[in-house]
Amino acid sequence: CQRYLSRNGSGVFFAPLEYESEAEKTNRRIVSALHAAGIPVVLLDRCCSRIPERKRSDLVGINNRQAGYAATEHLVKHGCRRIGFMGYHGAPSTIAERMAGYEEALREHSLRPVGHSELENIRDYPALEAFVCVNDRVAGQLMHTFLARGMKIPDDVRIVGIDDVAYASLLPVPLTTVRQPTREIGEAALRAMLERIHSPLQPAREILLDGELVIRRSCGADEREVDRSSE
Repeated sequence: CQRYLSRNGSGVFFAPLEYESEAEKTNRRIVSALHAAGIPVVLLDRCCSRIPERKRSDLVGINNRQAGYAATEHLVKHGCRRIGFMGYHGAPSTIAERMAGYEEALREHSLRPVGHSELENIRDYPALEAFVCVNDRVAGQLMHTFLARGMKIPDDVRIVGIDDVAYASLLPVPLTTVRQPTREIGEAALRAMLERIHSPLQPAREILLDGELVIRRSCGADEREVDRSSE
């Protein structure tokens, strides 16, 4: 941040810190310093903190609520009725929005949300048919946990992730997931930055792009559906 301030940059794209112990505090300091210097900021992927910001920045990322909804609805359409949500300690806004989409999809089909659990508590979790995971990393860890217990995926339990990271198709059971439109997000972020530089007083915006469901074997879809999705 100090380096960009010293160079008097025309604008900064910022993916807020997520895992550090004082991430929110650090994020607010960075954005406040850039704003004080008159440098436009476009946030990528997530908000800086759970606290409403006095001077908001433009945000460009995936529509997390839609991603959670799409992942959950897919499992419901494949006959699952007891579906859990698996999260982790990370960006609160991302978790909250993806979980909200999960809950909304279940309510739309008159099903009851089970709630939000984390991997270390999986032994205390009730027997479920399927899990929507907050991201592919959690989905991969959950998959390995179940496989280590001798469970079969998707025969015994079904798993859907969000993001479609590079290794999602290389997991022991290829992972069904909601793909982030990363190229489109990048293009939208650049347009937002250029517009912000040109019109610095325009209201802050959130530009959220819908994700695309990528169907692989972990959700229990038949081979024909998997083949169509992979093309």
